Amino acid sequence: MSIFEITATITEMQEYIRIAEEAQAAAEALKDQIKSYMGDSELLTAGPYKVSWKPVTTSRIDTTAIKKDHPEIAAQYTKITTTRRFTVQ
Repeated sequence: MSIFEITATITEMQEYIRIAEEAQAAAEALKDQIKSYMGDSELLTAGPYKVSWKPVTTSRIDTTAIKKDHPEIAAQYTKITTTRRFTVQ
């Protein structure tokens, strides 16, 4: 590929990213409308659709606190990984 083809490809990619972000924002707005309608209800039946919006409780380790209070234990269980990050500016 030439630099001109790469430039055109990046431009096209950025347009698709913009379209996807707009679609995601529109979907989130619609989701918020449904949640607003549901209020405190956990279940909703609308025609063929069944919507649930239930509380979920999770338990996570506070890594910041462990690193502060027990740095040796945090270091013992820390796994370092390497990935490649793709960015266009």
